[in-house]
This record gives sequence, structure tokens and C-alpha cells, in this order.
Amino acid sequence: MLGAAAVTAACPPADAVAAIRAALRDGLDPSVDLPRQAVPLAAGQFLLMPSDGGGDRSHVGIKVATVAPANPERGLPRIQGSYLLLDAATLGVVAVLDGIALTTLRTPAVSVAAVLDRLLTGTAPLRVAVLGSGPQAHGHVATLAGALAGHRTPGPVAQLVRDPGRAAPIDGARLVQLGAPDSDDALRAADVVVCATSAREPLFDAGLITDTATVIAVGSHEPDARELPADLLARATVVVEDPGAALREAGDVVLAIADGALTAADLVPMRDVVTGAVRPDPARPLVFKSTGMSWEDLVVAEAVLTGAR
Repeated sequence: MLGAAAVTAACPPADAVAAIRAALRDGLDPSVDLPRQAVPLAAGQFLLMPSDGGGDRSHVGIKVATVAPANPERGLPRIQGSYLLLDAATLGVVAVLDGIALTTLRTPAVSVAAVLDRLLTGTAPLRVAVLGSGPQAHGHVATLAGALAGHRTPGPVAQLVRDPGRAAPIDGARLVQLGAPDSDDALRAADVVVCATSAREPLFDAGLITDTATVIAVGSHEPDARELPADLLARATVVVEDPGAALREAGDVVLAIADGALTAADLVPMRDVVTGAVRPDPARPLVFKSTGMSWEDLVVAEAVLTGAR
């Protein structure tokens, strides 16, 4: 039984990034991942995320998460959950992990795994703009620092939020009100832009993003909500976990296609980037759009188990 603190202690962010990249290089194919299911409940919904890793791993697993929209008014988390890691041959339970801690660890690990090769091409400090103040905003900064240790230093970091007075500040970051002139300046200067918000409409103008910037968007996983403007995707290399999943769930992608700014054929699977089969054009923005997939939880849960043992 691994609670939140044990999950965090067992697997540093850099180890989670390495586990994701190793799984893809060893042949894991996200396109054959088992589909997740949303089951309606009176107070919200179950989210069931099973994975067998394509059938060739030593473990299988399932995350059972609940979404209770009224919980924040009660002072309780909106999303809660647990992860069951099982032996692939016997289907016996090997470990139970805190599901939210696992998600908080694996989401930025997937993002950084997808764009790491691009970020390692330079040596200067990495200028980062983070939109949001929740766990994923914090987690992406920590994961960038861990994965780039010895190569590049993330910093300075600008944290862009709608209400600086209510934000949870990231250690060492400069708080900036989103939409203010300082916010636009931070986006123009950023080497990496991380969008980790609950926004349903684009957060900034595409013209603020330089051609050499890397943009990570993790906040939206609904087909009718997006954080990024279509004009940015139109001039970027757009990398996704799996094109099929992105076309079902990634509003940034779905709406850009509807706007005529992108086509399904333009989408690049992250597996191809990690294995080197595709090398994104360094003269174009690199956009990674994540929705979260079940195989990622399985791979990182295995890394957590290895670290715990």
C-alpha cells in the first residue's frame, strides 16, 4: 500500500520521465492501449483507466478515479482515486497506489518525455512560462528541473495566473497576472510554455510564441475545450500521445481541425519523436498536447514499485 508520500519518495520525476521514454523505445504502442471509460454517478462519475501495456509487460493495472464536482464546496478534492497494479500472469494485486499522486507524477513525466530531445539541444538557462497554479503547474516545473539536471537549468520561471492574490505560487517563480503587459512579455521570451489550466478558450495570442518555443498543453481533455489558439497549431509541429486518442478527446486538436488550421495527418505520435523516427523542425514551434492515457499510469506505477522495493 503506497500512499501519496510513498509514491513521491519512490520515484523522482526524472525516473518517471526515463521510464516513459524507455517503454516507448522498447516497443510499447499507445495506439493499442485499452480505452478508458466514464461511468455516470449521482454525485459525479467514475473514470476507469485500465491498461495491459500492449500485452507484453509483467504487470497490468487500472486506475479508478472519481470526479465529484460539488466536493470543492465541501472542502474536499474534486478528483480522488486509487491505482491497482496486478501481476500480469496471475492477476493478483501487487500494489495499491495513491491515484492522484500517481497522476501528478506521470502527467508532467509524459510531457517532458515527449519534448526532452528538443530541450537538450541548448545549454543556456531555459526560460519557462507556466499558466496555472495547480499541482500540474508545480509538477511540470519540478519535472523539467529533474530531467534537465546537469544539462540546463529551468529559469527564470514566470507563473501566469488570472488572480495572483489567490494563486499557489511556484517556488522561485515570478507571479504575473495573465493578460497584463508583463504576461505578454513573458510569453514572448519563453523557451517553454506550460498550459495547465481549466480554461475552455485560448489563453493567449499565437503571435506571442516564438518559432523556437516548446509549448505543452495538459489542462483540457474534452473535445470542446482548448487552451491553445488554432493559429499556433497551424504553424507548429503538433505531437500527441496517440492520434486516435487526440481526435477523440483533445479539444486543442479537434477544434483546430474544425477551424481548418490542422489536419489529422499533421499529428505526430510521441512514440515516433522519442524513438527518433520523426525529428521535429527546430525552426517551428513544437506543441505537445496531452490528454492522459492508461498506459502511462501503468509504466510509472511499475517505476514506483521498483523504487519502493
